[in-house]
Amino acid sequence: MTVIVTAVTALISAGLGGWITLRAQDRLWRRDRQRQWRDIRLAAYTDHVNAVRAYVGYVLIPTTTITIVMRPIEPHDPMPFFDASGAVYRERLDATKTTLRLTADRSDTVRAANSMVRSARALAAARASHGLDSIPSERFTELWTAEREFVLHARAELGLANDFEIGDRPARAIAAGDRSAAALAAWVHEE
Repeated sequence: MTVIVTAVTALISAGLGGWITLRAQDRLWRRDRQRQWRDIRLAAYTDHVNAVRAYVGYVLIPTTTITIVMRPIEPHDPMPFFDASGAVYRERLDATKTTLRLTADRSDTVRAANSMVRSARALAAARASHGLDSIPSERFTELWTAEREFVLHARAELGLANDFEIGDRPARAIAAGDRSAAALAAWVHEE
């Protein structure tokens, strides 16, 4: 009888030890996988912001030629087109947007990226129709607000603090339930 009890105890101990080891390995694997995806997302988000800024930089070059064509379907907004040298910036913007959409974990991050791209394209359309020196300042405000909003969503998705301040301007208090703009992005409108 003692032999049976010893054998059963050894089997239970081995099974329990194996189960505990398996759980620990699973936790390590999940942590590594989360870290890998966080790094992939960080690279995608950084590349996207850099692509938007390069696009805007190209739009603001005095010799840039921009043509506007109205979108034939809803929302019928103006679509800016560049010459061959500007196509590189548009293609990079579109490629990084696609990468971001493939890697993002939250729909809010994708919506914020879409808003940033729409704002950059609206700035390009304004540049084409108004000229470099008379672009409405609202276009810049809209673009930088969209960028800040995107950064906040990306930081939240990456598990980073997103309640920080830029410079010495404190974040504006937002009414409960107001999701139109994060506190950091909202202070851009206060002047």
